[in-house]
Amino acid sequence: MTPAPTLSERPTVFPLFDHEQVNISTGKRSGLTIIVAVHSTKLGPALGGCRVWSYDSWGEAAADALRLSRGMTSKNALAGLPLGGGKSVIVLAPGQQLTGELRRQAFLDLGDAVEALGGSYLTAEDVGTTAADMAVVAELTAHAVGLPADQGGLGDPGEYTARGVYSALRETLRRTHGTAETAGRKITIVGLGQVGSALATRLAGEGAELTLSDINDAKQELARELGAAWVSPADAHRVPADVFMPAGVGGMLSPRVIDELDTRAVVGPANNQLAEADGAEQLAARGILYAPDYLLNAGGVIYLGAEGDTIDERIARIDAIGETLGSVFDEAERSGVTTVAAADTLVNALLAK
Repeated sequence: MTPAPTLSERPTVFPLFDHEQVNISTGKRSGLTIIVAVHSTKLGPALGGCRVWSYDSWGEAAADALRLSRGMTSKNALAGLPLGGGKSVIVLAPGQQLTGELRRQAFLDLGDAVEALGGSYLTAEDVGTTAADMAVVAELTAHAVGLPADQGGLGDPGEYTARGVYSALRETLRRTHGTAETAGRKITIVGLGQVGSALATRLAGEGAELTLSDINDAKQELARELGAAWVSPADAHRVPADVFMPAGVGGMLSPRVIDELDTRAVVGPANNQLAEADGAEQLAARGILYAPDYLLNAGGVIYLGAEGDTIDERIARIDAIGETLGSVFDEAERSGVTTVAAADTLVNALLAK
């Protein structure tokens, strides 16, 4: 009988599973699928927010949780936090809304799921969740951060995420234009949630020439208030810009979009911007400088996760995101690799210590 092949000899059909733990459960109150993915606790308990989103299947949601939690390991490591990476997802069906009593039930179910992990995972806000939701989670577990300020928490970290992205934007402009000043720069922002809107307001005040876009047409009011141009999300990447800023959901930078991008740099807070694994290579081949999303959008987790630091110390660390990005740019140029590969090298070195 021919011996079975060893693991190293087997053909790789699927990428190796590199997560420490993934729990998928049905909420006993809400009946919704709750997914908690813990990618790594090498540096400490895994911190990552809870996303409420509609998916065509729970398998699609699980894949999203795996990607997001892996990104959180990189984000927390590059931020210098003693934290690993994790993520949770409350799965909605297409068109389903999480409101009223169902919303409360869902976050109580999340509290159960988080508590069952015994402190290896800390949850917080993410897309579709708020500080008030975290207060509901905290009724059943101590492992929730970002509670409302009037309940002893630090509140929503969105403004600090925006602050970190701004620091990265200035460093990127320094590399592409020789100066960090934003006045007169053509900047396109796609996605006007809390972070995207905060960035747009700040940049408009500094004299940037903005083009704004969002799937919600009501956001055109903000564009009018700021004197910015408006364009549909499908066309935003074709608008000539010094910097293109994806600030909505992930996967926007598809091969087609990258091929059509009219910009010198991509600097945006959205998670998982690259739709394909080789997106960084495609951007580099076009001469577009890419700031890895999991590095520059770490301001929120620094604000929530830097326990023991004063607020001023946390802000100083957030403002240093641009400096860390500069080190990644230097390593990419020195080694002849993409900025994503350079950032990953730094993450691996931190995890190996």
